[in-house]
Amino acid sequence: MDSLDMQVLTAVQRWTADGRRVALVTVAKTWGSSPRPPGAWLALRDDGMVQGSVSGGCIEDDLIARMRDGRIGGTQPFALTYGVTKEEATRFGLPCGGTLELIVEPAPDHAALASFAARIGSGQLELRCVDTNTGSVTYSSGRRGDAVQWQEGMLTTVHGPRRRLLIIGAGQISFYLAQMALPLDYQVIVCDPRLEYSSEWHVPGTELRTDMPDDAVLALELDPNSAVVALTHDPKLDDMALLEALKSPAFYVGALGSKVNNDKRRARLQEYFDITAEEAARLHGPVGLPIGSRTPPEIAVAILAEMTAVKNGVGAPLQKAAHPVRERLTT
Repeated sequence: MDSLDMQVLTAVQRWTADGRRVALVTVAKTWGSSPRPPGAWLALRDDGMVQGSVSGGCIEDDLIARMRDGRIGGTQPFALTYGVTKEEATRFGLPCGGTLELIVEPAPDHAALASFAARIGSGQLELRCVDTNTGSVTYSSGRRGDAVQWQEGMLTTVHGPRRRLLIIGAGQISFYLAQMALPLDYQVIVCDPRLEYSSEWHVPGTELRTDMPDDAVLALELDPNSAVVALTHDPKLDDMALLEALKSPAFYVGALGSKVNNDKRRARLQEYFDITAEEAARLHGPVGLPIGSRTPPEIAVAILAEMTAVKNGVGAPLQKAAHPVRERLTT
């Protein structure tokens, strides 16, 4: 599965190969509530076909009209602002008086975009800088922690796997979790030293490691854009990863298992290893939001939902009082 960025870039390559003119639209800045974040892309074909999005639909309709009647032309990138007045915000469907500023590139360099797509498709983190003053577009390597910037007519966006997810265990839940995490722009690494599981791991776009889980955590040098989820339900493997992950700056650390087993795990880590009470409290276990998940795909959805809430700084909307089905599955 492609990320949203790759879907847009693939469409650009396909359309230009067919001889169509294509414009590229990027969200530069938002004020108030807005449907899409800075850095979001929209590819716009000369006949009004689109790939990607910059809003809930009304702004796309206006952009399509501009493309069809020739108001998006030439070669110089330019800014468009929507929602300045209350009436305009209502017209374009921007909630709560939101304002959206876009950068429109009427004639992006297709060859450069193709090379760019190949780099981010191979897992590289890249920066793309559009200068609306000069019309130049430059590319450079990114670093984890880089963010979208829009100042003095220059827009810098970040593309590629901005976050990493280390999954301990190559079982069924991991299979679905890995596939779902890829389009959310996670670089997915799966660690399982058990040959019975690792030899059957086949998820394109992921990295497989067969070293011990604690070694994998240390080797990856986890940062605040990293998450670790332990899914083997074998303390000999899961706890090894958790020992190091809970001491790291990773934004999310979770483990499969019932509430009872995870409470025992927290106590065990503190009693026998150098894990503090504060570090043990960081463990999300039972892992995932309690949505009544029964199957491996549903459990994967629950895990990614909780990871997304934590990443976005959203307080737990559901109480972790019970995972009744998962209690039976993992006790």
